[in-house]
Amino acid sequence: PYTRGHSERVARASVMIGRFIGMAEDRVQTLEYAGTLHDVGKLGVPTAVLRKSGKLTDDEFDAIKLHPTRGHDIVREIRFLDEALEGIYHHHERIDGRGYPVGLKGESIPEFARVIGVADAFDSMTSTRSYRGARSSAEAAVELERCAGSQFDPVMVAAMMTALAGEPWESRADQPAP
Repeated sequence: PYTRGHSERVARASVMIGRFIGMAEDRVQTLEYAGTLHDVGKLGVPTAVLRKSGKLTDDEFDAIKLHPTRGHDIVREIRFLDEALEGIYHHHERIDGRGYPVGLKGESIPEFARVIGVADAFDSMTSTRSYRGARSSAEAAVELERCAGSQFDPVMVAAMMTALAGEPWESRADQPAP
């Protein structure tokens, strides 16, 4: 249930960014598919690793880092995904070249991957994880802006911030306690 909700929220945030930066609607639809499927490769990661509450070992982190490649392998024959495949494969690349699976840098990272990277990080930060509680939307926004230009494409971060101003995002941390 968490992974499904995460994928749906990443797809929603990706669409928000895509529309804000002026992507053609057919590309936005493909971007939505990419956002929904970006973590499908986690099917190949042991559940115990995904749910671990403490720090990951090097071997466990290596298993996590394989999920973009596995995801790409799972969906690569689905023809209509087209540009979405690169978004799924490269969504953990970093603008500074220190990401994975390939270590692409800057503009060499496909646009879909740069969008999904921001959407994925924002939803991850605003969701409760096994190893930490959810941050508020405002806290997550500050972190995205802090990492713009090193981890994230500053254009996509700015688009996410502007899109959020018009379509607020509720994190678990933003919701009142029961």
